[in-house]
Amino acid sequence: METNSTSSPKKSAIVTGASSGIGLAIARMLTESGYEVYGIARHFDKNTEFGFNTLICDVTDTTKLISVVSGIKNPEILVNCAGVGFYGLHENLTLEQIKQMVRTNLEAPMILTGYLLPCFKRQGKGTIINISSVTAYKTNTYGASYGAVKAGLSSFSASLFEEARKHDVKVIEICPDMTNTNLYRNADFTVDDDPMCRLDPDEVAEAVKSALGMRGNSCVTKMTIVPQKMRIKRRTSDESGS
Repeated sequence: METNSTSSPKKSAIVTGASSGIGLAIARMLTESGYEVYGIARHFDKNTEFGFNTLICDVTDTTKLISVVSGIKNPEILVNCAGVGFYGLHENLTLEQIKQMVRTNLEAPMILTGYLLPCFKRQGKGTIINISSVTAYKTNTYGASYGAVKAGLSSFSASLFEEARKHDVKVIEICPDMTNTNLYRNADFTVDDDPMCRLDPDEVAEAVKSALGMRGNSCVTKMTIVPQKMRIKRRTSDESGS
């Protein structure tokens, strides 16, 4: 585990999927905001200076995940960001691909949230941020399973807020559109070359920062972030699935 050499701030945060993309951007934003951040991912690039505590764990290994998180004292923020997507006609998806999407995008956030909620309630404060997707509220041709698990995460977020709000626990759902990450590595499309047609992970992190900055008596429960323009780029056959 990589640790900061500076003294530990009073507040701590847990971010899954913190090795790249949106998760990495959020982890770094929280670190810069004064949190002691614990980033969780299957692997971290040894040649990269992350600037926060790195914990190696596959979120689908829920027994190990809970064991890893149990060593973190009094966390105030949980960001469920780890995600995976597979695209195409539903009948062409493998059993393993479907299981991986369900377990990574929905099961792990539900289990991790359930474990940390008692701590948040005892503290009388806590924030759960679920990185969902605009696909949760759309018809998703060639992405039916991915859209379904994100819709599940969105439903979970909305219902959980109603359960936890009386304990001053906030639940925030972030729904980004096409973002320049490796999420589309298994698809025959990717983000467009035009920066106006895609989001940058740092822009999503800034939205999270804005939501966290709300006054204590108010809470943003859902935030949708889209690029100003909309266009995707099709990959050639030899690029797809690389």
